Amino acid sequence: MAEINVTPFVDVVLVLLIIFLITAPMMLGGIDVRVPKTETRTIQPEERLVLTVTRDRGVFLESQPISLDRLSKVLGGMVRRNPKAAVFLKADEAVAYGTVMKVMDVIKKAGIDRVGMVTEPVRPGGS
Repeated sequence: MAEINVTPFVDVVLVLLIIFLITAPMMLGGIDVRVPKTETRTIQPEERLVLTVTRDRGVFLESQPISLDRLSKVLGGMVRRNPKAAVFLKADEAVAYGTVMKVMDVIKKAGIDRVGMVTEPVRPGGS
C-alpha cells in the first residue's frame, strides 16, 4: 500500500480545533462589569489604557488592582511619557456616582484631559 492514511491527522486537528474553540473566550482579558447602555457609538476599550471600577468599588488598571494613591503616581508617569495620553473609564452601572467621580478626580489631577467613558450600545427595540 503506497497511500498515506490521513485519518489520524484529521482526528488530531479536529480535537485541537475544539480545544481552541473552548479556550479562546477564556483568554479575553479584563474585569467583567456591567457597563451602562447608551445610544451613542462607543469607543473600543482595547485602544488605550483602561481603568475599571467594579461593583464593590475596586479599582483596576487594565486587569491589575490598584489603589487611588498608586494610580495617581502611575498616571502622572504616563503623562510625562506621553502628554496626549488617554484613559477609558469602565465603571459598573451599580457603582455610586461619588466613587466614579473620585477616580475621575485622580485622572484629572494626573494631567490627563482625554477621558472616555465605556458603555454598551442599546440594542434596537429594547434595553
